[in-house]
Order: sequence, then C-alpha cells, then structure tokens
Amino acid sequence: MKARKINLTITGCLGRMGQQLIESARKDKRFKISSLTENEAQKKKISGVLPQVNSPEAFKYSDIIIDFTVPKCTLEVLKIAVKQKKRVIIGTTGFTFREEKIIKKISRKIPILKAGNMSLGINLLMYLTEIASKSLGNNFLSKVFEAHHKFKRDYPSGTALMLGQGIAIGKNKNFHGIIGKKYLNKKKFPYGKRINFNSVRKGKIIGEHEVLFSSGKEIIKLNHEAFDRALYSEGALTAARWLMKKKPGLYSMRDLMNFK
Repeated sequence: MKARKINLTITGCLGRMGQQLIESARKDKRFKISSLTENEAQKKKISGVLPQVNSPEAFKYSDIIIDFTVPKCTLEVLKIAVKQKKRVIIGTTGFTFREEKIIKKISRKIPILKAGNMSLGINLLMYLTEIASKSLGNNFLSKVFEAHHKFKRDYPSGTALMLGQGIAIGKNKNFHGIIGKKYLNKKKFPYGKRINFNSVRKGKIIGEHEVLFSSGKEIIKLNHEAFDRALYSEGALTAARWLMKKKPGLYSMRDLMNFK
C-alpha cells in the first residue's frame, strides 16, 4: 500500500529559508505542500499555492508546520498549532528565556522539534565538541572560528555560539560565564581560558565552522563546511518525517540522531 504524503505548511515562505524549504519539499515525493504563509497575504501563487497569513484556516489541512521566521511569528504559529494539535518544526533562533519557557509549556500538548541548526553534520560536530572538551579537560584552551557570506550581519553565528556551548557542556561550566572575546575578520585570534570567537564575513560563503583545542604542544581541530543551503532544508524535512511518529514533547536534532 502506498504511504500517504505528509501535508506540509511552510511559514515565512518568501524568506531565504522558506524558499529553500519549498524547493526541497517539491523534490521530495513524501511531502505535499498544503499551505504557505507570510506576514501579509499574497496575490501570486508559489508552486501552485497562494500564501496566506497565519490562521487556523491556513493550518487546517496540515500534518506538520515548518517555521524558520522570527520569535514573534513562531509564537503566533504555536498558539494556533496547539489548538489544532499540529506538529511543529522550529528553526527560528533568538528566543528570550521567557519565550523558551512558553515553547516548552506548549510542547506538553503537541510534538515540537526545535533546533538552531538543522544540518545533521553540524549536530554531529556539536556532539563531538562536547566529547572532545570533556576528554581533553582544562589542560587545553579552546576557540571557535566561523565564516559566512558578506550579507550576514550578526556575529558570532548562532551555530558558533552553539559550538561554544558544546565546549562549556564538556567542561561542565556555564557557557555565559566562559564567553571570551568576539572578533570580526581577524587573520589570527588567540586561544584562551575563556572561549574566543572569530567571525569572517566575505563573498558567498554558505557556512564554515571550526572548533580548536590547544595544549601548546598539540592542536585538535573539528570542522564542518557547508556547500549547499539545501542541507538545512533537507535536515528540516528529515526532522519532520521523524516527528510524525512522536508523542507531545520538546525534541532536538540530538534526539533524532539518537545521541546519548
């Protein structure tokens, strides 16, 4: 018997990730785009679907909603989704502590998978960073390097900060207590007892991240390079298929990849 396609809603459909998600979903025969949303209703169809604003009507036939927008929009989506018992994938970042608590509360009623980076490779890198940091201990100093295209304004990237958090978890320390200096476009930057970051913004770089540990006698490097933005949208679709079988709860890519 042929499996039924998963009805998918993509919010923020005109954004960079929204467009990438549409492209990836169209190529994946396991999904059907049932609706698209934006902050304003549109007059032109995208892939045969007319974008609407977030509403119960827009989500009515959806099995799962994928949201890469801004915190205000994500919370708006969740308030509707929880009433309709819809599953939600959240790729949005920048939530406040209070907003994180609201998401956790809603996850008691519906399945939610939330990740700052949907790349399977980056999530593996995070896991390896924790292991390395724990194994190497305090004899090794650390730092994090990242590079993105010239249009990315924020630095360090959310992923670089996530990797810094991996170092802190490995050392069993509070991340915010060991954040060091944040450099921009430096050719070299120092290791430290605190975690120093260097961000490069140039060209069309999709994403490069590197975690470095040094004892002064040896250096250990863990790195990841992205060549195609589709890896983020494909990771989100993998997460969507996985979440379809889950009970209410707040999940991460770590759960999907079965890391302990």
